[in-house]
Amino acid sequence: MKIAMWSGPRNLSTAMMYAFAARGDCAVWDEPFYAAYLAATGIDHPMAGQVIAAGQPDPVKVAAACLGPNPEAKPLWYQKHMTLHMIPGFDRGFLKGLTNVFLIRHPARVVASYSKKREKPTLEDIGFVQQADLFDQVADHLGAAPPVVDSAAIRANPREALEGLCRKLGISFTESMLHWPAGPKPYDGAWAPHWYNAVHASTGFDDPEGPLPDLPAEYRALVDRAIPYYDRLSRYC
Repeated sequence: MKIAMWSGPRNLSTAMMYAFAARGDCAVWDEPFYAAYLAATGIDHPMAGQVIAAGQPDPVKVAAACLGPNPEAKPLWYQKHMTLHMIPGFDRGFLKGLTNVFLIRHPARVVASYSKKREKPTLEDIGFVQQADLFDQVADHLGAAPPVVDSAAIRANPREALEGLCRKLGISFTESMLHWPAGPKPYDGAWAPHWYNAVHASTGFDDPEGPLPDLPAEYRALVDRAIPYYDRLSRYC
């Protein structure tokens, strides 16, 4: 099985990748399209040069690799995808060969976290519009809504949330998904030194989050634009 987890940035996505890697029967791939996204857009991201040099800038080759043999012949392959990387012009036909899941997080929390790593995010940067579009495409193909999981549910009760997700995927839940060793991982993307400081200090999912963050006016306006897309997917959690 090839599991494609689609989220925007700062969505608990790296911790989820670590959880699946900790199973032992699951290979993982960290943001396959990141290099292709940066090469195609020229957007200024931290460590952009290193990301492009370390990755595959041809989106056609990336899509083909996503459908290729599972690494090490493992039965499961977890692909951590960023919704914003699927820009217009990148063919999405490969989605039909994957088991697609959508990981969401409240926009206020995403913006608060993202803005600490990269200033002045835009709606395109945080991936909510692209996520809803991908969700619709997958739902149209399946004839039903694909699985959606909210990071808040995972942090509130990791075992319950992961057990539910595994049932939906038709795979077994394993206790090892709840813990992983601290520090960098060999499968981290080249961008990890900038983005992964907090998750590298972790050995499991953090406790539930408190109240929504208080944001400056410009960021509150961005949250207001993202909320309708978050709300639409959250109905399917």
